[in-house]
Amino acid sequence: MPKLRDILKPRPRILFVGINPSLRSEQMGHHFASPGNPFWRLLYAARLVPEALTCEDDARLVEFDLALTNLCARATRAASELSTAEMIAGQRILARKIQRVRPRVVAFVGVSIYRRFFGVVQGEGAGAKQEEISGARVFVLPNPSGLNASYPGFKDKLIWFERLRIFAESD
Repeated sequence: MPKLRDILKPRPRILFVGINPSLRSEQMGHHFASPGNPFWRLLYAARLVPEALTCEDDARLVEFDLALTNLCARATRAASELSTAEMIAGQRILARKIQRVRPRVVAFVGVSIYRRFFGVVQGEGAGAKQEEISGARVFVLPNPSGLNASYPGFKDKLIWFERLRIFAESD
């Protein structure tokens, strides 16, 4: 089975941070590989990348000054399968990665991962945040999964990917 690797580069414009890979992503060896996940289409539609990409192009993110990692490396069917210990260890590892690569913007892909990382109990949905991590500004995207009931359609998610582009350009 292919190993799912982080896609990192020094000082990216945006570092996308997911909670953990899906079983499909691990199986394919590419990020956001589930057929129902529109992450790659959203990047293009929001003009965060200049050409349409698929999960098989994930290594190309660095060409567009982007990077991608996860809070936890272990693939699961659902993030709820991750243990508290894995999440705590993942937070420490992620903080070190962010400090090392020094992105201009950290974009958490999902409200729950943002809340987990900063200890925010409720409220605080998608959008720009006040917090910073190692000098990086923070933005929260809705989880692009088709299972996300709070942002059910492509257009509901696209709004936030477009706002991320504008936020990153205002750097």
